[in-house]
Amino acid sequence: MADFGGAELDAFRAEARDWLEANVPQSIRGDTAAAMRFAGADKPTGDHLLWKQRMGEKGWGVPTWPKAYGGGGLSAAQARIVNQEIDRIGAYNPIMGMGVSMFGPTLLEYGTEEQKQRHIPPIVRGELRWCQGYSEPGAGSDLASLQTKCEDAGDHWKINGQKIWTSGAQWADWCFCLVRTDTSKKHEGISFVLINMHQPGVEVRPIRLIAGNSPFCETFFTDARAEKDDMVGPLNGGWTIGKRLLQHERAGQGGSRLTGGGPKEVAELAKRYVGVDDKGRIDDTDLRMRVARYQIDARAHGLTIERARAEAKGNSSPSATTSVMKNSSTWIGQTRAELLIEIMGHQGLGWEGDAFSESELEAVRGWLGGKAWTIFGGSQEIQNNIVSKRILGLPDTTASS
Repeated sequence: MADFGGAELDAFRAEARDWLEANVPQSIRGDTAAAMRFAGADKPTGDHLLWKQRMGEKGWGVPTWPKAYGGGGLSAAQARIVNQEIDRIGAYNPIMGMGVSMFGPTLLEYGTEEQKQRHIPPIVRGELRWCQGYSEPGAGSDLASLQTKCEDAGDHWKINGQKIWTSGAQWADWCFCLVRTDTSKKHEGISFVLINMHQPGVEVRPIRLIAGNSPFCETFFTDARAEKDDMVGPLNGGWTIGKRLLQHERAGQGGSRLTGGGPKEVAELAKRYVGVDDKGRIDDTDLRMRVARYQIDARAHGLTIERARAEAKGNSSPSATTSVMKNSSTWIGQTRAELLIEIMGHQGLGWEGDAFSESELEAVRGWLGGKAWTIFGGSQEIQNNIVSKRILGLPDTTASS
C-alpha cells in the first residue's frame, strides 16, 4: 500500500472514521486532559473504561504492532490516519504508558516468542503498567556505572540494589530493569531483566516534586526474584537492549503529542483570556507574534517527525535522530507551558481553591513539571553529545548513554 495518499488510504480513512464515530463515547469527546489523568494514579471508569476496552480489542492503541500479539497490524501511513481521526473526533489514545512507548517495541525486537506472547497482549489491552529501572543514585548520565546486582540463585535470579527516578513505580505491575551480572566488566557486565513489582522484595518510595505530584520514586530490591525466563536477551547482553530502549523512549518524547493539547489550543486560550481586536486576532501584538512563532515551530516539528518516519521506511528501529527530536520537543513543550502561564495571568499561578479552573491548575503544574524534560530520558547535554558524535561525526570527547 502506498504511503502518500491514493484510493486505498482514502478508503481506510473512511473506515477508521466510521469505526471511531461508532465506538468513541460522546461523553469523552473533547476531554483532552483525560490522557494526563489516567497516566497517573487515576484509573478510567465509565465511558473512559469502555473506550479503553474497545481500543484494546481493536488493537489501534498500538496500530503498527503485529496482529499476532493483538496489535493493529497497520502500516505507518494507516497509523497516521488513525491518529489524525482520533484527534479530529476529539478523543485520545487510551492505551498508553511505558509498556507502549518503550518496553513493548524493545521486546518485539529482542524478546523470545514466549516472552512476546506473555507480555505483549496485556500491553496492547492496557491491562498492566510497566516502569523503568535504569538510573541509580550513583549512575545517572553514566548509566553503565549501575551497581544493582543480579545473581544466579539456581532456579531464579536474585536481585539486590536501588533504583531512583523510577517513574510510576508505585502504580506499576512490572519493571524492565538493567542489572549487573558481571562485576569485572562495565558495559559488558549488564543484563536486562523483568521484575514483578508485586512481591515482598520490592519497596517503592514516591518522591514529591515541586509540581506537587509524585510520579518519580526510589525503588529498593532486597532479594527480589526474577524467573529465569524473565531475562531478555543473553546474559551480560543487556547494554545493547537498554540503549535501544532509550532510543524508543526518546522517540516517544520527541513525538508531537508531547507538546500538549496542540498549537491551536494556545491561540484560542489567548483570545479567551487576553481578548481579541476588531479583526478577531489576539489583542496583544507581541503575544500574538510569539504565539504564531510557537505554532510555526510546533508545526515544523511535527512535519519533521513525519519526514523522518518516511525516510526510515526501510529501518523500523529508532536512530540517533531521536535525540534531535527529543530536544526539539522539549523546547516546544516548555515554550507552550510558558505561554499558557503568561496568557492566563494570575489565573495561571493558582495552586488550589475554587477560584481556579481545573485547566488553570493543570497549567501551573505542567509548567513546573515540564522543567524536568530537559533532564530525564537523557539530559539535553547528553542528547547534544549523541548528535555531535553519531550524526555530525565530531570527535568523541565525553561519554554518553
